[in-house]
Amino acid sequence: MKAKNSIQKQIADTGEGLPGGASGVPGSRGPHSGKVRIPLCALAFCVVVVFSGCDSIKALWNKDKDAVEAAQAVPVFAVNTTTAARGQIRDYLALSGDIVSGSTVDAYSDAAGKVTRLMVAVGDRIVKDAPIAEVDPSRPGMNYLPGIVKSPITGTIVTLPAQVGMTVSQAVPIARIAGGGSAASGLEIRLYVAERFVSKIAMSLPCEITLDAWPGEIFRGSISEISPVLDPSSRTMEVRINVDNPGSRLKAGMFAKVRVITEQKSNIVKIPAPAMIQRFGESYVFTVETDPADPAFLLARKTVITPGILIDNVLEVQQGLTPDSEIIIRGQSLLDDGARINVVDRVPPLSAQ
Repeated sequence: MKAKNSIQKQIADTGEGLPGGASGVPGSRGPHSGKVRIPLCALAFCVVVVFSGCDSIKALWNKDKDAVEAAQAVPVFAVNTTTAARGQIRDYLALSGDIVSGSTVDAYSDAAGKVTRLMVAVGDRIVKDAPIAEVDPSRPGMNYLPGIVKSPITGTIVTLPAQVGMTVSQAVPIARIAGGGSAASGLEIRLYVAERFVSKIAMSLPCEITLDAWPGEIFRGSISEISPVLDPSSRTMEVRINVDNPGSRLKAGMFAKVRVITEQKSNIVKIPAPAMIQRFGESYVFTVETDPADPAFLLARKTVITPGILIDNVLEVQQGLTPDSEIIIRGQSLLDDGARINVVDRVPPLSAQ
C-alpha cells in the first residue's frame, strides 16, 4: 500500500502519465509545465483536415490526368493536301511514225543513154516541166541530140540517184521529187494504229507532234488519210497526218512522236488521280473541314465522287466535288470519316490546261 501511494504521489507531483502533463487537477502544473502541449482533439482535427485536403488534391489531379489521357487518345494524322481545279482534260493516243513526203514522183529519161549534165541538187525547189538533167543517147557511129529530163510535178528534189557519166535506161530514175506547193508543205507523218484503237480514229482529229531534233517544241497537225483496210499480218491500220512545217525545219525521214487527241473536255473539275480511293465498289476522296467541336483542329471528311476519264495521272470528277475544294492527296489511305488531321504541306493545284 505504501508503494502504491508513493507512485500515485509521484504522478500527482510530476504530471507524468497524464495528458498535457496535468496532474489530474484542472489548473495544476507539473515540473514540465513550461512545454506547449497539444490536446488530442486538436491533433485529431488537424489529421482529418490534412487527409481530407489530400483526397481533394488527388481527385483534382486524377481529373486533369484523365482529360490529358483522353486528349492523347485521339490520333492525329499527318497529310498533304491540294485543291480541286477547273479546266480541260484531253484523252489521246500515243503513237510514233516517220515523216515522209506527201507525194513523191520519180523522173525518168525518155531514152537510154549517158547522163552528161545535172541541173539540180538535192533540196532544190523545182516547178513542173523544169529541166533536171541531160541524157545523151548517142551510140558509136550514131550521134543524137541530148535529151532533156523534165520534172513531172512541182516540188522538192529529195533524192538524185543519177550522176554525171552514169549510163541510164528508161527504167532508172533520174531524180525523186516530193510534191508540195511551197517549201513549208508537202510533208506527212505515216504511222500505224493497232486494231484495238481503230474505233478512236477519225478524220481531222488534231495531233501534237514532237521530235528529238527539236526538243521542247510542239508541231501541230491533223489526220488527213485513213486506210480502209488493216494489214492482216500486223493487225494495224495505216494513218497519215498532215503536219505544219514552219521554217522548213522538218525533214523527210525524221522520226516523230505523235499524240492523236481523241477526246477533249473543257470546264471540268479535275484532281490528282492518287487522291481517289476505291473500296467496296465505292469511289471517294477525303476533303478537309474544320472541327465544329474545336475550331483549332481539322477533320477529314469522306466525299463520294463519280470519276470520269483518267489521263496522265489526272482524274476528271463528274460529280461530288466542286472547284477549290481542299482534298487530301497523301496519307489518306489510313483515314476514316471524321479523323483528326494535321496538314503538313499544301501542294499547288493542277493547271487549267
